[in-house]
Amino acid sequence: MKNTYFTPGPAELFPTFARHLQTAMDEQIGSISHRSQRFRDIYKFTDEQLRILLTIPPTHGIFFTGSASEVWERVLFNCVEHESFHLVNGSFSQKFFDYANSLHKYAHLLEKPFGEGFDVADVEVPEYAELVCLTHNETSSGVQMRPADMHKLKRKYPKKLFVVDMVSSAPHPNLDFGLIDSAFFSVQKAFGMPAGLGVWIANEACLAKAERLQKYESMVTGAHHTLPTLWKHYQTFETPATPNVLYIYLLGKIAEDFNRIGIDTIRRQTEEKARMLYKFLDDSEQYAPFVKQERHRSQTVIVATTNSPADVLTKAKQSGMVVGSGYGKFKDSQIRIANFPAVSIEQVSALINVLKN
Repeated sequence: MKNTYFTPGPAELFPTFARHLQTAMDEQIGSISHRSQRFRDIYKFTDEQLRILLTIPPTHGIFFTGSASEVWERVLFNCVEHESFHLVNGSFSQKFFDYANSLHKYAHLLEKPFGEGFDVADVEVPEYAELVCLTHNETSSGVQMRPADMHKLKRKYPKKLFVVDMVSSAPHPNLDFGLIDSAFFSVQKAFGMPAGLGVWIANEACLAKAERLQKYESMVTGAHHTLPTLWKHYQTFETPATPNVLYIYLLGKIAEDFNRIGIDTIRRQTEEKARMLYKFLDDSEQYAPFVKQERHRSQTVIVATTNSPADVLTKAKQSGMVVGSGYGKFKDSQIRIANFPAVSIEQVSALINVLKN
């Protein structure tokens, strides 16, 4: 029996993935040179499709890394001389903060308990913080920060660089890249691909900061994938090192599929499926939504508290539905349900029926 994966990454593959992969094999995409015109055309096409999908302006470049975790390091190296500021309310926002400490930055911290969200009124950015690090969707706890609040913060602190982790929510968040300087995601979640590719979006203000830091002998901005090096190669749709050509091709095709559906439709469907799941949890005696405040509830990773989650996961899998376990210390009390474009309203309805039983 074929399973449906409601896991928050790696997740269910998008329905067109296999067809695009077969085309890539037929065209031997995995063997072409990253210095060839064929690759430059692939990069350009993927860039164009992502720009349409996410409304990315010409002020921002789109770069490829090995993972989203790599971007934590790249953005801290290239955009922070001394101080960063982190909103932390889960395991992955905590890891972003930990990376800053590991790179010997002075990392400021505003922390909330696991499962609680941030509002604009909560946040006072330290005076000397150069980079404000926000997590749109905390994969571990099912909390989202509203894009409107991110935009208000940037307007309040226009001289600071803002970077948004949207790893487990892109393309759902409607970010205004006229305000957001940088954002990043990986492909194994809402884009319905296997793991192995990170996408880093950064604007000219980030580039200018990296170029300035490179002039200081005491600063390290990286040895190879510095932002200026990535940007230089990007002008001709090339990369400093051999990239994951196959996945860049597949990402472009999936993004094209999303554009055919329409981002408004994808967002509307995502929100409808989330409403279905949260209504079930609110009405249930066996489950409860972990995030109590509705305005902070994730639309793409729904976290529920329940007794005996191991039994729930086992019984769901017996019905061909693979649900995510709780993260870290919450493994024995929670389940996580990914609500990505690859799963349909009908599949979510079927999952709800299984969970009811």
